[in-house]
Amino acid sequence: MFEQLINQLIYIFSVSGVIVFSISGALIAATKGMDILGFILMGAVTGVGGGTLRDLLLDIPVFWVQEPLTIYLCIGSSTLTYFAIRLFLKRDFWIVWMDAIGLSIFAVMGTQVALIHEAPLLVAVVMGVMSATFGGIMRDVLCADTLMLMRPEMYISCALFASLTYVVLFHLQVPELFIVIAAFFAGFCLRALAIVYRLKLPQFVHNKS
Repeated sequence: MFEQLINQLIYIFSVSGVIVFSISGALIAATKGMDILGFILMGAVTGVGGGTLRDLLLDIPVFWVQEPLTIYLCIGSSTLTYFAIRLFLKRDFWIVWMDAIGLSIFAVMGTQVALIHEAPLLVAVVMGVMSATFGGIMRDVLCADTLMLMRPEMYISCALFASLTYVVLFHLQVPELFIVIAAFFAGFCLRALAIVYRLKLPQFVHNKS
């Protein structure tokens, strides 16, 4: 019974990631003046893009094809965002923070799915990073917006940190629920610090001469 409760909590956690990422996609659609279908498209692409790539690379059934509820959640959250858009007064603020939450959740869930399907630890980390970032990349490309990962603050490294935290705790055989929570907060807290304090890794300076 306790294990079933844990699985339900992790499922809710995963669904929350889809919703949050969908809202971030819909908010960017708002900044581009799109209609309701544009909101839904951006929400769906952002919500399922990373997980789709992960499942294709792992050669497993695509999660939203297996469970269409995911697409309904994307459509629903994007539609609600369209009608409630005026409540989001500071849209850039909401976009960045919704993306930060989604990034951390998907890094954790991507890593978990890879490990469930017996992927090597390194592959699991890569799947976590891809799951966390690919949906946002597709969103930004389709909206002709500056890629979130191209901004100076740490981005990919936050997803990487969450995935590595998951793998390390998994290797140490820590209880699964604790792994999920710890890995999420590892990625989210690092991303939050990067946003607030503009933390960034050393950048290569190209000398044109």
